[in-house]
Amino acid sequence: MALTVTLVSAEEEVWHGEASLVVAKTVEGEIGFMTGHEPVLAILAEGQVRITETSGTKVIVLAQDGFLSMEGDELTIVAGHAALES
Repeated sequence: MALTVTLVSAEEEVWHGEASLVVAKTVEGEIGFMTGHEPVLAILAEGQVRITETSGTKVIVLAQDGFLSMEGDELTIVAGHAALES
């Protein structure tokens, strides 16, 4: 099974897909998500969101000002500003 991840900024959808692991920085510290994780609602801190796709490819998004929500196997990250790291 995989997580369905949607990461959006105020301007656009930055990344959407399936992942085996997502690590994000919240105001309380870093948190990792895999399938079966408990529901979570947290405030996003400025920093990297590290996404490991089911293929093993790693995606890094720089994000700030927003929140994340985990429900079932769906993780939604809404950021005021977010961009893929090149």
